[in-house]
Amino acid sequence: MSERVIAPKNRGFLFLDSHPGGCRQLVDEMWQAVPAPAPADGDGEGPVALVIGSSAGYGLAATIAGLARVGIRGIGVCFEKAPARRTGTAGWYRTAATARLAQQHGRDMVFLNGDAFSDTVKEQVADLLVERFGGRLDYLIYSVAAPRRTDPDTGNVYASVLKPISSPYTTKTLVFDEHGAPEVKDVTTSPAEGDDIEQTVAVMGGADWERWITFLADRSLLADGFTTAALSYIGSPLTAAIYRQGTIGAAKAHLEATARTLDERLGKTLGGRAVTSVNAAAVTQSSTAIPGIALYVGLLRGVLGDAMIAPIGQLVELWDQLTGARPLDLDDEGRVRLDTWELDPAVQNAVAERWSTATSGTITELADLDWFSDEVRRLYGFSVPGVDYTAAVESDVPWPTRTI
Repeated sequence: MSERVIAPKNRGFLFLDSHPGGCRQLVDEMWQAVPAPAPADGDGEGPVALVIGSSAGYGLAATIAGLARVGIRGIGVCFEKAPARRTGTAGWYRTAATARLAQQHGRDMVFLNGDAFSDTVKEQVADLLVERFGGRLDYLIYSVAAPRRTDPDTGNVYASVLKPISSPYTTKTLVFDEHGAPEVKDVTTSPAEGDDIEQTVAVMGGADWERWITFLADRSLLADGFTTAALSYIGSPLTAAIYRQGTIGAAKAHLEATARTLDERLGKTLGGRAVTSVNAAAVTQSSTAIPGIALYVGLLRGVLGDAMIAPIGQLVELWDQLTGARPLDLDDEGRVRLDTWELDPAVQNAVAERWSTATSGTITELADLDWFSDEVRRLYGFSVPGVDYTAAVESDVPWPTRTI
């Protein structure tokens, strides 16, 4: 047993520990936010789904929405750190909480902790599909954000970078000083050099997504009508130079090109399809590392307030479209667009006006910083209503077993 009081300790947006009780309560909140399940067809047994990147951000939302809304069963894959001298990662505790709810609701969901880029994990997933789920997969959701990837064929290690292309880029960004006071500063990022673009595409593009599909198809594990979606982001013109027009944007373009290739292939072989889902802005562990994104999201919340659609709401919409509960609504490039409310011209104009006048002196009037700060803390299980942070809590939470 390792009960103790866990207080938030952070360096900027990075917290050193996570709170198990807060992570559990957050997962409960997300599950409760999902509308009642759509009526089941046939024998009532849910479709088999694989969610790659199931423990955080939009991947977590995809897992919970799939379980609560669609009644999926299947496998979640993520890469999290177990409790040791420090607490486990927040994703470790969120996975344990998700597994608990899945079991309570009779969903047969297995979680694997390992490197999704590796063929070892792919083999484990394939074996589980055969042994536990009848040797067929109906859906695959791909939501991976990682700093590095090892190519299983060559052993080459690729590293992704957050850089503009062609020239340095200076933007406003939001930071908090050691006392928690907000500051708006200018930050300059040097441009990509050497093989930075190719390395980032190798990590964050569509290569591993396609490898997963090929790996499972070669073992005849994809069901007729198999559907797959990779989660993506376009974002605002205010952040385009560092994001959509930068190295990460090149990777997202590769991901979308991969979707078109996979869509044609799956359509011919299985009557299936592949799409990218363009999600809207949210506070995630990945997004807070991107210069300007914290400022942008805080201003967006200042404009929209509660009209912002949380990741769980967006993923409910995606599952409804993928399962046919609602028509599949694609743009001209074959992408599901869940970001139209964010990129509405009136919204973007209002955010741009605030951006232009944002300074350390005006930021508290222009952005919802209380909400933003709470959202960052909630990533680690803090600032979750209903949790007593003065009470000792068990931090040595085991990884969920495979029994239902």
